[in-house]
Amino acid sequence: MSAAGRKSTQAPQGADSHDLIRVHGARVNNLRDVHVEIPKRRLTVFTGVSGSGKSSLVFGTVAAESQRLINETYSAFVQGFMPTLARPDVDVLDGLTTAIVVDQQRMGADPRSTVGTATDANALLRILFSRLGTPHIGPPGAYAFNVPSVSASGAITVERGEKKAVKATFHRTGGMCPRCEGRGSVSDIDMAQLYDASKSLNEGAITVPGYTGGGWNSRLYAESGFYDADKPIAKFTKRELHDFLHREPTRMKIAGINMTYEGLVVRVQRSMLSKDKDAMQPHIRAFVERAVTFATCPECDGTRLSEGARASKIGKVSIADACAMQISDLADWVRALDEPSVAPLLESLRDSLDSFVEIGLGYLSLDRPAGTLSGGEAQRVKMVRHLGSPLTDVTYVFDEPTVGLHPHDIQRMNDLLLRLRDKGNTVLVVEHKPEAIVIADHVVDLGPGAGTDGGTVCFEGTVEGLRASDTVTGRHLDDRAALKPQVRKPAGALEIRGAATHNLRKVDVDIPLGVLTVVTGVAGSGKSSLVHGSIPADAGVVSVDQAPIRGSRRSNPATYTGLLDPIRKAFAKANGVKPALFSANSEGACPTCNGIGVVYTDLAMMAGVAQVCEECEGRRFQASVLDYRFGGQDISQVLAMPVNQAADFFGSGEAHTPAAHAILGRLADVGLGYLSLGQPLTTLSGGERQRLKLATHMADKAGVYVLDEPTTGLHLADVEQLLALLDRIVDSGRSVIVVEHHQAVMAHADWIIDLGPGAGHDGGRVVFEGTPAELVGTDTLTGRHLAAYVAPRG
Repeated sequence: MSAAGRKSTQAPQGADSHDLIRVHGARVNNLRDVHVEIPKRRLTVFTGVSGSGKSSLVFGTVAAESQRLINETYSAFVQGFMPTLARPDVDVLDGLTTAIVVDQQRMGADPRSTVGTATDANALLRILFSRLGTPHIGPPGAYAFNVPSVSASGAITVERGEKKAVKATFHRTGGMCPRCEGRGSVSDIDMAQLYDASKSLNEGAITVPGYTGGGWNSRLYAESGFYDADKPIAKFTKRELHDFLHREPTRMKIAGINMTYEGLVVRVQRSMLSKDKDAMQPHIRAFVERAVTFATCPECDGTRLSEGARASKIGKVSIADACAMQISDLADWVRALDEPSVAPLLESLRDSLDSFVEIGLGYLSLDRPAGTLSGGEAQRVKMVRHLGSPLTDVTYVFDEPTVGLHPHDIQRMNDLLLRLRDKGNTVLVVEHKPEAIVIADHVVDLGPGAGTDGGTVCFEGTVEGLRASDTVTGRHLDDRAALKPQVRKPAGALEIRGAATHNLRKVDVDIPLGVLTVVTGVAGSGKSSLVHGSIPADAGVVSVDQAPIRGSRRSNPATYTGLLDPIRKAFAKANGVKPALFSANSEGACPTCNGIGVVYTDLAMMAGVAQVCEECEGRRFQASVLDYRFGGQDISQVLAMPVNQAADFFGSGEAHTPAAHAILGRLADVGLGYLSLGQPLTTLSGGERQRLKLATHMADKAGVYVLDEPTTGLHLADVEQLLALLDRIVDSGRSVIVVEHHQAVMAHADWIIDLGPGAGHDGGRVVFEGTPAELVGTDTLTGRHLAAYVAPRG
């Protein structure tokens, strides 16, 4: 009998029955005993309004448990170096495969982290130049801007069995520029921002935040004895000025206490400039931005590479030139190289670069700092690693992969997701765009609402079944926006002349004021460069971008928006006590959990666990603090309220607090009425975080609002509410400029500026300016997609 015949008569194997991922009783965040069965080797899309529980189910349950189980396969020693993951709150979770999460988290902000280093394309390029570059300068490390050159001399003894070899010198050639240390820029401190030379130290010469008012920082210098504290700094001798600014750390007794003295510049560099600027307090960050100036390194001209690395070339191209090329051009250059000795290397490099082009990132360059990528770009860069992977039967988890993509690019993304599925992988996608939902093999719709009104499965089945269902997603899946019958008339214009940031080609454009303006174009066409790089960020302009919110598990909407301040003061006034008692980060905190609400137990070599604090039962405050009431509620009950309920509570009656009610009104306006005041920021979705920032900035006295893709993370049904909010802002006499791809926002605009026609050096030009009705009549890429989207008028 043939092999084919034998195979057809074989009985089904037990292994063939494991074709589902079963989730029973999931209760992570707002999930309410969710039961769902996800088919393997299929593309499943999870939909629902923002805050309905999609991320809690996909990322917080399925992906989290898969990664936790993988970590447990390593030895206890190795686990000690890995992040500790708690088991999700779920009854049954089986059928899992290895999960690879491709999310929108920004990539490393270190300037040495680039697109090339994040995808290993740089590693292949370095090997190529070490083989073919002339003059030859050394191994691949000699072309690496994050590897310094090291030289050493002296006796180095190497023992091999009974033999002892003595080396007199050691040398390693690296490609790092010695001046900027591979960062591409050098920093300089403006001394005028550190001190007032006309004053003495006792007169308050030091102007650094935290060094004024006679505190220990200022006393360290005034009482050091290295100089006269009553003499103006301008009259210091050269030696005294060196001791004041640049003296190395010296242990000594100052004011009777053993302390370490160090120069002011040395101290400021260590305590402020070495830290992440985004994590600083606002007044410290403002000082750093004033005091420190960054300029392109004059030695390497911003390439980060040493002179030797820049001098070694293949033809007329150095590795610095190659990394600065647009990736689509670099792919063509590599394809033109014909060298049999490195044929496998060239093939691998070509495949990697072609993946960039295929995924819509051909406009980037390998030397682009990873920290400057948008969330959508970062997610697609991570995808490059997996497109050529030989792995199968893997679960890939994506968080809105269409973010930042023009409608023209979404089809290309869909093709890539289907390719991953067709290789035998399970693909799980959290998505809102109907163009991406319709390709699903299986759909799980969560809701019906957000927060406490969500957390249940409303529908599970095919796309056709979703259309026929009466869920919020099903009703809005085929929504089409209509063009506005009338557009607003501008009340002036913001003139931009000769804009040349990144790929812009000396763009001249007038952005109308007093209207809703949408800036659109394919990814990489220059939209963000025009809006963020050319509009002056003065006092009248507020920019709400996609930068992540900095916050710990102690941070919540009440602390982030400043809402907690009027609430604390109201409680303090009503009870005749200090406001600090009503802060879980201050005097009122539960002493057992320190105001966190949970107790973290480190189990050494085993995974740590988190338990709800037994003393405060998760309420975060001391029992005595909860005896104080305001409007019949204690502080923990107020922080547990959703925004809408709190707005009613503080809006009238005994608890009437106008300052708190105004902030709550802004939160409700941006669609966050379901959010609890005390919910940790770390549990918010991307769309929720962006709308929280918008609500905060709505209190600013700004004339121009600049928004960067505000529909990110918004359900189809929520876009209407966002458009109504933008209308209210414009109708109040302000201007709104939106960078956006969503056709419903384009159709609702008063004015559209379309950039392109392509990405990178194929873009950077204004291809259309006018109303949406005029754009629909053009043959531009955006015009064709908008025309296909809008409903027929009349």
